[in-house]
Amino acid sequence: MFALVDANSFYCSAEQVFRPEWRGKPIVVLSNNDGCIVAANKQASALGIEKFKPFYKVREFCEQAGIIVCSSNYELYADLSHKMMQVIGRFSPSQHIYSIDESFLNFDDCQLAIPDLVLHAQKIRKAVWKETRLPVCVGIGKTLTLAKVANHVAKKWPGFNGVCVLDDECFKKSVFQKLTPSDVWGIGRKTNTKLSQNGISTVQQLSQLNMRYLPSGFNVELNRTIRELNGESCKTWDGVRANKLQIFSTRSLGKRIMESEHLNQALAKHVTIATVKARDQHSLCSTLMAFAANSPFDDSPCSYKILISFNPPTNDTAQLLNAISDNIHRLFKPGVAYYRVGIGLLDLSCEQHQQGDLFNPPQGNNALMEVFDKINQRYGNDCAFFAAQGLDQKWLMRRDLLTPQYTTNWKHIPDISC
Repeated sequence: MFALVDANSFYCSAEQVFRPEWRGKPIVVLSNNDGCIVAANKQASALGIEKFKPFYKVREFCEQAGIIVCSSNYELYADLSHKMMQVIGRFSPSQHIYSIDESFLNFDDCQLAIPDLVLHAQKIRKAVWKETRLPVCVGIGKTLTLAKVANHVAKKWPGFNGVCVLDDECFKKSVFQKLTPSDVWGIGRKTNTKLSQNGISTVQQLSQLNMRYLPSGFNVELNRTIRELNGESCKTWDGVRANKLQIFSTRSLGKRIMESEHLNQALAKHVTIATVKARDQHSLCSTLMAFAANSPFDDSPCSYKILISFNPPTNDTAQLLNAISDNIHRLFKPGVAYYRVGIGLLDLSCEQHQQGDLFNPPQGNNALMEVFDKINQRYGNDCAFFAAQGLDQKWLMRRDLLTPQYTTNWKHIPDISC
């Protein structure tokens, strides 16, 4: 049996952890530069707020309806997610973190020690709430797809108290008759449309399809989904996730850049982010790509890109920062109001199996990078940073409605009056 533990409106719930007076009130969270709505809790959705709608179109309505609006507090979300996953992981020897707010558990090796799956799921919910103040729902099924379906029922249907276990065939059949194929994990809009055109409007009808005679236009993935709905495990998670072959860090700017120094600072920020990811997966970079562009909606859209090679390859932040500084003149053009910048680490190779070069010894300082990463992991991102990023970063992503970073910033630690 598998379980899927999923946080309810995670971004919005995270904003309520240190603001209990916000619980039960409508909340929305905005995207980068406060552009559009990326998260809305059930209270906000009940008022008609739609996800991915530009914020400027609903700003006035939010003010009139008393909806709480927050900029994306990524530092807070990442830290609370890490704490939540640690709590969830205690309830099974096998865990797979699927996303920032979803985690799968495999009970195959411990199911004999779990006399009641519903009670076990309720314990997961209570533990997560007690230790992180994040509400979660738990769905349990024989396959990953069934666990997803069960989680959907636990979250959307009343009367389940956040827990649904699909272990009874009669109950499963009654659930399938009330769900549409679009409610099933892995079935997108196009596939759902094709199924509807073939007269398949419920999950029950989908599960009864003869897999040998699927209508034309469907791929093997639908075959796996049907088999999973019938209790046959076809989807698994990898015990070891493959390393990325390329690493990118890009973002639009909160304020246009028109000075070479500020452009260098913005690129330095992204170099730091990308190299931390490279060191985390023990990869070395042979080619660095840097780009800078104004907005495609400007009168004269323009974009500039450079490639810098390294021999031997490296993941040392200082080395890459020096390379950017030496080549910034190739990217900066006077009069261009830069709106978007980014860094790409290309031609990545495994650090462990790197072939040495007698005539080109490594130039990086591995010990310094290790200390640098440990400090930032322990005390929060950019607690220690390179001066190339600048001290007054006016070009940073605009987050005018940002809440305090309660768990990662010393200045934002909550005050408690006893």
